[in-house]
Amino acid sequence: MTSEKTRRKIATEAARLLCSRQETDCYRAKLRAARQIIGGWARPLDLPTDQEIRDEVLAWSRMFDGSQSAERLARRGAAEPLDRFLLYEMLLWPLEHIKQNPKWHPEGDALYHSLQVFELARDALPYDEEFLLAALLHDVGKAIDPHDRVATGLAALDGYISERTAWLIASHEDAAALRAGTLGARGRRRLLEHESFEELELLAQCDRRGRQCGAPAPEVHEALDYVRDLAAMCG
Repeated sequence: MTSEKTRRKIATEAARLLCSRQETDCYRAKLRAARQIIGGWARPLDLPTDQEIRDEVLAWSRMFDGSQSAERLARRGAAEPLDRFLLYEMLLWPLEHIKQNPKWHPEGDALYHSLQVFELARDALPYDEEFLLAALLHDVGKAIDPHDRVATGLAALDGYISERTAWLIASHEDAAALRAGTLGARGRRRLLEHESFEELELLAQCDRRGRQCGAPAPEVHEALDYVRDLAAMCG
């Protein structure tokens, strides 16, 4: 595991410990997170700075406690306005620990699945940022509430994705039901009449195909960097 990747994971876990009040001191949270991520002693270059952890704390706070809590942290000098790509990263990493039913997901954890789906989506529509984000983020709710994963995922992403991306994520399970012939007439009509129905079908196809053991997939930061560069290029 690279130092940069390790630092990001430790910072995210330390922020989670602080926000859940399992730790109240930034330094203790950092060390505890390092032990959990690395499994032992951490090199100094693997440890995030306090500012990096505070940035993560702000992101968690805005995600779960609302904007007022974020503003309180900001007044205490916690961070700059939240970068949406930081939020995406924080929502993606926990998927690494979500093991799925091998009958439907022989590839393993939900993060590997999401990255496979992203790679397939990038091959299909490499310049459609909204579609690519839907592919990458479609399962983030599994790490928040697996029993209501779509709704909780969309709630966490609210304000940080477009309406089209949100619709693709919200509808991807209905697209699977449509293909299986189990979607009702009203739901079928709703999908077929939407202007992004073709992209939804493509997303569902990527979702089905992104379940291969050993299939190539980018790292989280590589996927996010690609979308970030695409957003900058397209203005």
